[in-house]
Amino acid sequence: MQQKHTVHFTVNDISTDRADLEAAADLLAAGGLVAIPTETVYGLGASIYFDDAVRGIFAAKGRPQDNPLIVHVDTVEMAKTLYDGWPSAAQKLADAFWPGPLTIIYKKSDRVSSIVSGGLSTVAVRMPVHPVAHALISLSGQPIAAPSANLSGSPSPTTARHVVADLEGRVDGIVLSGDCQVGVESTVVSIDGPRPCLLRPGAVTPQQLRQVLGEIDISPAVLSALKEGQTAQSPGMKYKHYAPKAQVYILGGGFDSYRDFVAAHAGPGVFALCFSGEEQRLPVPCVTYGAQDDPDSQAARLFTALRELDERGAKTVYARAPQKDGVSLAVYNRLLRAAAFRVQQLG
Repeated sequence: MQQKHTVHFTVNDISTDRADLEAAADLLAAGGLVAIPTETVYGLGASIYFDDAVRGIFAAKGRPQDNPLIVHVDTVEMAKTLYDGWPSAAQKLADAFWPGPLTIIYKKSDRVSSIVSGGLSTVAVRMPVHPVAHALISLSGQPIAAPSANLSGSPSPTTARHVVADLEGRVDGIVLSGDCQVGVESTVVSIDGPRPCLLRPGAVTPQQLRQVLGEIDISPAVLSALKEGQTAQSPGMKYKHYAPKAQVYILGGGFDSYRDFVAAHAGPGVFALCFSGEEQRLPVPCVTYGAQDDPDSQAARLFTALRELDERGAKTVYARAPQKDGVSLAVYNRLLRAAAFRVQQLG
């Protein structure tokens, strides 16, 4: 694609960095393509009312156009303009989790183009809690479509450095801010059906959703690949996603079995992706992704760890499997796609 001149805006505080904040918002309002920080990961933002800008998201990322985008809003009132109705489940979820890392899918209104929805009759909407993201939406006065600000398929960006590495020269602007606190993309729940369905796990857990909605379904695609020809109802449901250049394998089981397996398969370019504190006991180079008993730290660290593996020249990576509940379910979901579902259970 044709190279762009990418403007950098530094916004660490929305009160003291006002000039850069307003300039970035003006660029979004004018149909520019701007990478912005959120509490989950950095997003590549464009106003949903500029079709060319939205198409530019797909072009800049190299993203398939049948992969729907999440629209970011700053108020419930703005969200309501994007949906065809506002069911009680939406109100309950908004009351409990907005602003925050939860995306709600429901029937779209005519204000949402098929480009944004990936050709679906539904739209995915969330209200970020990150003060910079929230302020940018408010100042621009427009809903902002914003998938992760990375090249499609590569690990999502949780620092401004990651965004610059992937998208410099491909977008109009990048808002440089701090590291993302959550570290994995938002939870996605669909309420466009007979029962709410979790499509992508995140920091809002299935247990928390059940406390608000009662019984929910969990899509089989959370822990397995979409079937041939099946449509992705949400971002993050594709077969391979979030992946480093290395071949990743997930190994389940206890540490001793993991250590013995890694030792038997050691060689040039072989790395371990393990929990903090385990690296001293492994016979290959290691990258850690949080503590075994701290899923929040795993989520915050995972994508940075996957990028570090590339930076260190890893060719084959044996990853310690996290748990499959709570926030750990989100971590396992991302690792599954980074590994293209290569999983082995050890004794």
